[in-house]
Amino acid sequence: MSQLSAGWLSCRQVLNIMMILGFMLNYALRVNLTIAIVEMIKPNVTVAVANGNSSYIPETTLLPEVSTSNGESEEDYSKRFDWDEAQKQLILGSFFWGYVLTELPGGRLAELVGGHRVFGHSMFWASIITLLTPITAHMGYQAMVILRALLGFMLGASWPSIVPMASVWVKPMDRSKFMSNMMASALGAAITMPICGYFISWFGWESVFYLTGGIGVFWSICWFLLIFETPARHPRITPEERKEIEDAIGSTTSKTKPAYVPWKDILTAPCVWAIILVHGASVFGYFLVVNQLPGYMKSILHYDIKANGLLSSLPYFGKYAMSVVASHFADYLRTRGKITTTVARKSFTAFAVGTPSFFFFLLIFFGHSRVWAITIFTIALTLNGAVTAGYLGNGLDIAPNFSGTIFGMANTLSSFGGFVSAWMVGVLTYNNNTYGQWQIIFAIVSVTYLVGCLSFVTMGKGELQPWNNPPEKNGVPLQEIRSTEEGVPLQTNNTQK
Repeated sequence: MSQLSAGWLSCRQVLNIMMILGFMLNYALRVNLTIAIVEMIKPNVTVAVANGNSSYIPETTLLPEVSTSNGESEEDYSKRFDWDEAQKQLILGSFFWGYVLTELPGGRLAELVGGHRVFGHSMFWASIITLLTPITAHMGYQAMVILRALLGFMLGASWPSIVPMASVWVKPMDRSKFMSNMMASALGAAITMPICGYFISWFGWESVFYLTGGIGVFWSICWFLLIFETPARHPRITPEERKEIEDAIGSTTSKTKPAYVPWKDILTAPCVWAIILVHGASVFGYFLVVNQLPGYMKSILHYDIKANGLLSSLPYFGKYAMSVVASHFADYLRTRGKITTTVARKSFTAFAVGTPSFFFFLLIFFGHSRVWAITIFTIALTLNGAVTAGYLGNGLDIAPNFSGTIFGMANTLSSFGGFVSAWMVGVLTYNNNTYGQWQIIFAIVSVTYLVGCLSFVTMGKGELQPWNNPPEKNGVPLQEIRSTEEGVPLQTNNTQK
C-alpha cells in the first residue's frame, strides 16, 4: 500500500503549504524593520519644511506625543536612535545592495544543485541575521546598513530558486496557481505589519525581530525535513503521484541539468526582456509601498503605530487574494482552451501593472486624504496581485530549463529598483517631508508602471522557445543524452511488502 508524504497530504500539497509559509516569512523578515524603525528613531531629528497648507502639520509638531501613545516614558524615548531621514533611508535601502548580488547566481545555482537547498539555506541564514538585529542597532546606523545588506544577500537567492523547483514539480497548466504561492509574501507582509505594531506597543521594537527570526529558524528546519528537490528523490511520494507529475511535465524540462546557459539566445530574446522590464517596474512600485507606506502614514496621514501597522497591511491582504483568484482563473481558461498562454500572460499583466499606474496617478490629487489614500493604495496593490497569472511565471512558459536564470535576471533589475525607490524617497523628502514632495514620487511610480506594462504587452510571449533545449558543446542535443534521474526507482517506490 502506498504512503503519502505526511500521512494524508500529497507531496505537492505539502510543498504548496511550505511554500506559502516560506514566502510569508520571506517578507516578514524584510518588512519587520519598516514598521519597527518608526519607533526606533527620534522623529524630530529631521525638521520638515511646511508646504504652505495648514492641513499638513510638520512632523516635529506631532511627536513624541503620537509615538509615545503606548505609554513610553521620556527615559525610553531618549534611548531612541538619532538617525535622520537620509540615514533611515540608507538603512532601508541597503537591503538591496546584498539582494542584487545573489539574484542571478541564486537562480543559476538552483538550476544546478536544486532550489530546495538554495531556498532553505537562504531562509535559515536570513532568520539568524534577523535575530541579531537588536544588538546590531545599538552599534550604530553603519552597522545596521551592513547587517541589512547581509540580510539582502541571503534572501536574494530565495525567489529565483523556487522557479526551477516548479519546473519539475508542477504541471504546466497548474503553474499560474503555483506561482500564486509566491504572493504569500504579500500575505506575510499583511500579517507582519499589524502584529509588529502591537508587539512594539506591548514589548518594544526589539520583540519583532526575535519573533520573526525565531519562526524563520523553525520553518527552515521543517523545510529540510519535509521537502525534496524532485519527485524522483522524494522517499515518501506515491508511484501514482510521481507518474502523474512526470507525465504531465514530459520533455519541457530536462531531467539532466543543462551544462551551460545559452546567454546569447537569452540576452537577444525580446520575450526575456519583456519579463525583465515589467518585473522591474512592478517591483519598483511594490517595494516603494512596502518600505515607505508606514512612514508616509506616520508623517503625512498622522497615524499612530498600532493603526499604522493595521492599515498598512490592508493592501497586502488584497494582493494575495487577487493572486489566488487570478491564477486559478487564468489556468482554468488555458486548460479549457479558451485563450492561449500568450494571451493569458499579456492580458493579466496589462490588468495587474497597467491599472496601478492609473491609481498612483490618482494619488497625486487625493493622497493627502486618509480615506482616499488608504483606499487607493489598497486597490492598486490588490490589482497588482494578478501578476501571478501574467508575467511572473512566464519564464516557465518560454524556457523552464533556464527559468531560474531568467527570474534571477529580472529580480536583479528589480532589486536596483528597490534601492533606487528608497534613495529617491530619501532625497525628495530630506528636510522637506511634505505631501508636495510625495506628489512627485507618485507621478514617477505611475509612469514606471505604465512603461513596464507596455513593454510586456508588445514583446511578451507564451510559447516554449527553441533555446530551452540547447545543443551541448560537443554537438549532441541535450534531449538525446537525458538519463533517468537519480532517485528512488519508480516501479519500486514506496511499495510496502
